[in-house]
Amino acid sequence: MTTCKTTCPYCGVGCGVLADPRGAVRGDDSHPANRGRLCVKGSSLHETLGDHGRLLAPRVDGQRVSWDQAIQAGADAIREAVETYGPGSVGFYLSGQLLTEDYYAANKLAKGFIGTPHVDTNSRLCMSSAVAAHKRAFGADVVPGCYEDLELADLLVLVGSNAAWNHPILFQRMKAAAPAGRRVVVIDPRHTATSDLADLHLSLRPGSDALLFNGLLAWLAEQGRLDKNYIDDHCEGFDRALVAARETAPSVAAVAAGCDLDEAEVLRFFQWFAEHDRTVTMFSQGVNQSSSGTDKGNALINCHLATGRVGKPGASPFSITGQPNAMGGREVGGLANTLAAHMDYDKPADRDRVTRFWQSPGLADGPGYKAVDLFDAVHRGDIKVLWIMATNPAVSLPDNDRVREALERCPTVIVSDCVADTDTAAYARIQLPAAGWGEKDGTVTNSERRISRQRAFLPLAGEAKPDWWIISRMGQALGHGAAFDYQAPVDIFREHAALSAFENDGQRAFDLGGLSRIPAADYDALAPIQWPVNAQHPEGRARLFGDGRFATADHRARFVAISPESPHQRPDADYPLIVNSGRIRDHWHTMTRTGRAARLWQHRAEPFIEVHPDDLARLGLEAGQLGQLDGPWGRFAGRIQSVPEQRRGEVFVPIHWNRQFASDALASRLMGAVVDPVSGQPESKHGVARLTALNTRWEARILCSPDFPRYWQAEQWARVPLDGCESWWLAGEQTPDWPDWAGRWLGGRPQIEMADARVGRYRAARFHQGRLLALLMVEPAGGAFPDLGWLAGCFARESLSANERRAILAGRDADQPDIGPVVCSCFQVGQKQIEAAVEAGADSVESLGDKLRCGTNCGSCIPEIRKCLAEPSVTQEAG
Repeated sequence: MTTCKTTCPYCGVGCGVLADPRGAVRGDDSHPANRGRLCVKGSSLHETLGDHGRLLAPRVDGQRVSWDQAIQAGADAIREAVETYGPGSVGFYLSGQLLTEDYYAANKLAKGFIGTPHVDTNSRLCMSSAVAAHKRAFGADVVPGCYEDLELADLLVLVGSNAAWNHPILFQRMKAAAPAGRRVVVIDPRHTATSDLADLHLSLRPGSDALLFNGLLAWLAEQGRLDKNYIDDHCEGFDRALVAARETAPSVAAVAAGCDLDEAEVLRFFQWFAEHDRTVTMFSQGVNQSSSGTDKGNALINCHLATGRVGKPGASPFSITGQPNAMGGREVGGLANTLAAHMDYDKPADRDRVTRFWQSPGLADGPGYKAVDLFDAVHRGDIKVLWIMATNPAVSLPDNDRVREALERCPTVIVSDCVADTDTAAYARIQLPAAGWGEKDGTVTNSERRISRQRAFLPLAGEAKPDWWIISRMGQALGHGAAFDYQAPVDIFREHAALSAFENDGQRAFDLGGLSRIPAADYDALAPIQWPVNAQHPEGRARLFGDGRFATADHRARFVAISPESPHQRPDADYPLIVNSGRIRDHWHTMTRTGRAARLWQHRAEPFIEVHPDDLARLGLEAGQLGQLDGPWGRFAGRIQSVPEQRRGEVFVPIHWNRQFASDALASRLMGAVVDPVSGQPESKHGVARLTALNTRWEARILCSPDFPRYWQAEQWARVPLDGCESWWLAGEQTPDWPDWAGRWLGGRPQIEMADARVGRYRAARFHQGRLLALLMVEPAGGAFPDLGWLAGCFARESLSANERRAILAGRDADQPDIGPVVCSCFQVGQKQIEAAVEAGADSVESLGDKLRCGTNCGSCIPEIRKCLAEPSVTQEAG
């Protein structure tokens, strides 16, 4: 029952977690990434555990089978495909949720022993453009800096990164450790919570980042602010890059016009960049998820190379990853165009080296299909077996309907996952129950190249097995027993480390040779460490390339000439709005984990569409009504929100909802399958659509006890888990006879009901042996519903008094204060509580924190707290 040191399974910050097997979690004070702090997602991890909804046994064709039968079914399908159609008929789609040991085993089996190159990962969707930019500039996929640089920088430039919501603990480190006089520039079309930190927010036209940084490079040259000695001594290709920059961005005025920015603000950014030697430019999905994401990454890296700001304290370009082990997947060759240990298909010596090390019978001689191309190959029938591990491509990939068609057509889809029912699992012929967080044992690598242990502190659920075990058993069933005779994760880790050092003469920056013979006890106790770890750096190394020696053949960095391109998906008369998509504060990916924690639903409970008020007025729409976005590839329905900070002509939608949680809210249906030509990363930040009202006459909320049958039917719905019960938000156009519908939807006649036909309000509740079983509340379209927290608590009571039953129909207990929409999820502080505290004299974030605790944990709610301070009477949904 001792506390276990492990790591958080969410973003790429890689926070250390202290987990108690009895169910509590807290931040690990000794972990250098988070120093004891956790965001609301991390601190809610214990609420996502348990067997409910888990895949607990192997299934083949919908039937429960033994592990031996499931493995044999998978091996037979793979063997038959290879014998009939060749190794290229088998594909793997992996995930940054896998541990490094799982990832390594999967790549070894697929690329080295099945012989298929068609192995890609969901990291293709978030980080592959950064990978390509690093390799073009530095010769290897290396993040040169570390988190400390974000604290040391005198100028912090955040490009396409809403770190306040997506990497909140790292954001808090940036805020807390600001050097005197530090300046922060946020470059993002949207005004986000991260903008709260900015001294300058450049709300540029979507897709114009490369133009801005080309302009910066040309301006630095014009002003004589280049480090010419560094360029001459350590770089190649500068003249070509500068010519391209001058051609495309000849003046500050041209840059401002092309980016739709104020000229004075552009000049201020350029001047600040020139004045501060200690500059870190942190970039993320807003740069990467583009049809020219690699060029954008190289455009900003060019500016760092031109000023000698790479790998130095407080001075580096810094790519922040989206998943906990995106970096580990890159280390083991998780991307279709790479081999293990940062080696490459396009280098014959690398292919030979990996073949000899693995003693592989048939390593593919060229790269495989990247994610979008992989599913295109599945769609046209070239891939006969597709093995998907720990990810949900039926939700996350663009042109979503086509992806689902591809999965439907594939003869054998194998899904390894810990969740029984995902959008993707619906297409699986073979389902393999994998270990979940808390049951997994191995390593992950965070965004600063820091390897940390993820340790198991819970028993495996049901018949679930670790991914490395599943892969090893499949390898053995395919006849490769000697190569997959792993007994524990440490065996795989040692092999992974040994391959990184194999015939490594220093040309490959990734080197774990110092850990290749690590004893099992030392592996169990491994403290967080940054690679490389070798004879030269036995304790790891925080920064790379600071000496100007890069991972290219001649050890010189490469400038890349950039000719900025416009996004491929452009608005027109049919689809006049640009659609941006992204994460929200308290949810993660496709909600398979965060969807289990009720408090993570309190901040954003239903799909939404953020729109500028001028666009709403032009379209004749209002905030609070339901709207729908229709694009060339599909539609998205959600609640319209009026957001003055949103750029006109553009809208924002969240990526998390799927068909387990909403009827029509897949953001990926608004995005075409347009990819970066270098990295293959999809353009997920730039779709097109038209916005119209979603015509409904009524809206309803159904609350019911867990596992209550789903009797109701509605054109639009969203599922919102609550503490103690399930709930559904419904809307429809047909005018029903509510007493009749209530009897059907609640599974029987309600014992109490209330109707006000004049306003279109209806309430009904059904009880069983005194306990509340189900509750229906109806309002006219756009009507206001009571807070559901108190109502959810009623489902846990053995019986309810007559007064409590009446209170249920009213929607709230008059004796319980209404806290309003939750602003601070960590401490359950509502907007009305904050407003009351402000009226009572609290006049700062700090004083509100002292009184209510809001904003004192992860801090991601602080921008909303500031909004309450500035506008205490605001009544719209928090955030």
